[in-house]
Amino acid sequence: MQHDSEDAIAELHAMLDCASVIVGFTGAGISTESGVPDFRSPGSPWMVNKPIPFDAFVRSRAARIEAWRRKFTMDDHFAGAGPNRGHRALARLIADGRSPGLITQNIDNLHQASGIPDDRIVELHGNGTYATCLTCGWRHELAAIRPAFEASGEPPSCIMCGGVVKSATISFGQAMPQAQMLRAHDLTMRADLFLVAGSSLVVFPAATFPVIAKRNGAKLVIINREPTEQDVIADLVVRAEIGAALAPLA
Repeated sequence: MQHDSEDAIAELHAMLDCASVIVGFTGAGISTESGVPDFRSPGSPWMVNKPIPFDAFVRSRAARIEAWRRKFTMDDHFAGAGPNRGHRALARLIADGRSPGLITQNIDNLHQASGIPDDRIVELHGNGTYATCLTCGWRHELAAIRPAFEASGEPPSCIMCGGVVKSATISFGQAMPQAQMLRAHDLTMRADLFLVAGSSLVVFPAATFPVIAKRNGAKLVIINREPTEQDVIADLVVRAEIGAALAPLA
């Protein structure tokens, strides 16, 4: 394990060069370099616009109204954000056939915007760029929901079945998507190098995947500006901006 950033970045690329199956695992830190705020930094707008817990959202019309107000307020905070060097580097690994896909905790769609096909991305916490009906699963576009919500003040209902419509993200208290969890486990078990980029590794069950990879024999690399509880099991820890660390790939 190395902490000097220049030496650690050199070691990172040596490990990437030797790896056969690289699986990326990303958290909010990769997108902060694109201007997307994370949850835990001091002054984060998420502290003012905290997500509404799932049970409250389902139970209360007033909670749904407030959830949608907060949703669109947060969307405005990172409107126009685009993929950065870190996103593009991971996209290059996939395009070059060196990675079968990546797992993300992010909901911002920036991995797709970097050129990674949807079927190569496992979104553990959903996607905030569209909405779905909680009853029938029908997809609803935010471009239609927002003007109607702002004009009427009423939370959206499904155009197909009349059910409750929610941003397609996984809220606190909502069940994890089992299909995505199974896909993430499959990717993890295939890796010989598991690359964590920008995750504090404190949100479970997502944070179990680096541990699973390590126990399965993969090398574990963590790129994060702050320490994580899994640094002690990592083969390499890189304390640097993700874009700078991965720039040669991009």
